[in-house]
Amino acid sequence: MLIIACLALCCLAVAAGLAAGCVAGPRLARGPRRRGEDGSPEGGRTGRRADEATYATLHLAAMAAPALRAGLDRDSARKAVRHLRALLGTRAVAITSTEAALAWDGPCTDDVLTHARAALAAGRAQVFAGEPHGAVVVPLTVEGTVVGALAAFDDELSAALVRTVTEVAGWVSGQLELAELDASRRRALEAEMRALRAQISPHFVYNALTTIASFVRTDPKRARELLLDFADFSRYALRRAHDFTTLADELTCVDRYLLLERARFGDRLRFSMQVAPEVLPVPVPFLCLQPLVENAIKHGMRGSRGGEVRVTVCDAGPEAHITVEDDGAGMDPECARRTLDEDPAREGSGIGLANVDLRMRQIYGDSYGLVVETELGSGTKVRLRVPKTHAAKV
Repeated sequence: MLIIACLALCCLAVAAGLAAGCVAGPRLARGPRRRGEDGSPEGGRTGRRADEATYATLHLAAMAAPALRAGLDRDSARKAVRHLRALLGTRAVAITSTEAALAWDGPCTDDVLTHARAALAAGRAQVFAGEPHGAVVVPLTVEGTVVGALAAFDDELSAALVRTVTEVAGWVSGQLELAELDASRRRALEAEMRALRAQISPHFVYNALTTIASFVRTDPKRARELLLDFADFSRYALRRAHDFTTLADELTCVDRYLLLERARFGDRLRFSMQVAPEVLPVPVPFLCLQPLVENAIKHGMRGSRGGEVRVTVCDAGPEAHITVEDDGAGMDPECARRTLDEDPAREGSGIGLANVDLRMRQIYGDSYGLVVETELGSGTKVRLRVPKTHAAKV
């Protein structure tokens, strides 16, 4: 789809060159070049005009593209229409949806919506004579579905104008298709992240309530305190309206989780945390750190001797670097690779490394996946990088 849009843009540049009368005839003519009064080849001036026309075309298209990439509505049409008029060089340009005229620039006639509906019904470019200006109207499509029309009004209607408006409408359709693709990817990402978060929540509920239940008879006061801690965590997990939080809030979530785990393991669980204060406001994916700590405790607490978990958060210029390390039994590197390759949605696969790795790659790109360093008998270290300025990949 992107290739189609680029090809259409090239066609626009060529069309602009043709419209400016700057096909390199003098350059391609055989024999000696004619020279101007200043002694320079006339073809050089023609070439410069061609370059200027091409640049102007690409510049105007680039000015219109950001608005069109937001989809077809009144606001995007209003922002793009004046650039499209300059690109076509006509008296007026209008953009319509299937139901209404969204925006126009220049003296459009009252028949614009009538013309648009006729073109939409025909499914192809239509030419309408009229006073004071005639119109060329071309449907706009997204994945084969007509979503609107581009109308150009001018004093004289010609085959060249029809071809040019058709090319511009094709390029606009390409931009709208890219906008729909971006929106579809965002919707899919948001739906999958909500599903992953829903997958995490029952796991917390089960472990937390099991731990609390163990204190109900032996230490009711402690059970009450743990229940309040669990309520605080649940309030945090359920209050989030978006899929991002700050690193400070995520670390607070880890602290609530550790209160429950310390109640479970007692002095056998040793834990240390070193955090650079300047990275606390950094936005991070919701519940990206706690599963790593949970995984470290799971693998670091094997055996009666207990284990230690260390969390380090460093400032690394444009990124925050997070390391979660345990001194447990470690694992075979091939086993760690298979763990990351697991489908987080598979029943029984858990909510650990594969879950966080998938979300990080979806949001920031493949280069931001988890890095796991481990071997048998040497513990496990999981490294995570987060850009300080969030820019999701869609």
